[in-house]
Amino acid sequence: MNQNYSTYTPDQQAVWKLLFERQMAQLPGRASQAYMDGIVATGFPNVRIPDFERDLNPRLLPLTGWRVVAVPGLIGNREFFELMADRQFPATTWLRSRDQLDYLPEPDMFHDTFGHVPVLTNQSFCDFLAALSRIALRFVDHEEAIDMISRLYWYTVEFGLIQEDAALGQKGLRIYGGGILSSPGETIYSLESDIPTRMPYDVATLLQTPYIIDHYQQQYFVIDSYEQLYRSVPEIEATLEGLLVS
Repeated sequence: MNQNYSTYTPDQQAVWKLLFERQMAQLPGRASQAYMDGIVATGFPNVRIPDFERDLNPRLLPLTGWRVVAVPGLIGNREFFELMADRQFPATTWLRSRDQLDYLPEPDMFHDTFGHVPVLTNQSFCDFLAALSRIALRFVDHEEAIDMISRLYWYTVEFGLIQEDAALGQKGLRIYGGGILSSPGETIYSLESDIPTRMPYDVATLLQTPYIIDHYQQQYFVIDSYEQLYRSVPEIEATLEGLLVS
């Protein structure tokens, strides 16, 4: 489908600007350096809704070979992972309303693009996403395996934290998960609250850990680097293969 950019209203453009400016005021010192660099590298427009084909893809494609494609909303597992395995990131084209600024029940365009696209400038993260999606397609008809992959995706791509390397210039715990990066409340909660537990990234533990969809997480998993994510792919596949054998 097409984004149909011309159909966005002035009020929707104003909502985007409000969301963008509000969240960008929160993220310096809290978001991963890869994310902050990605905001610049993709040329994210701050005062208007991004045009996928004119703003994002011409900058993203040369960097990592990924592109953003428009989808109507939530899509099925097979279609989702087929797109991702082909290095196409699905993003919905609808934007939350003013009375949904802080919470909405399903991802909108602000979450899908602002939350996720900047990190798609990191090659190791992109390679992890594509490899995980290829694994998911192998097991797409195996309900338990897909549940495990969903947990892994949730605790990394959506709600992942990273222990930033001092060599990057800002040592400390940072955010790379799009679900947190697009939420002003969880941005603060994930790093500064003493309520959730923060655990080292461990494939076996993560695959067995249920997640929460209607309020802030009770636990977060912390990676040391994006390379660690990609290096864990063989372990993920082996675990799922063991599940099928058993």
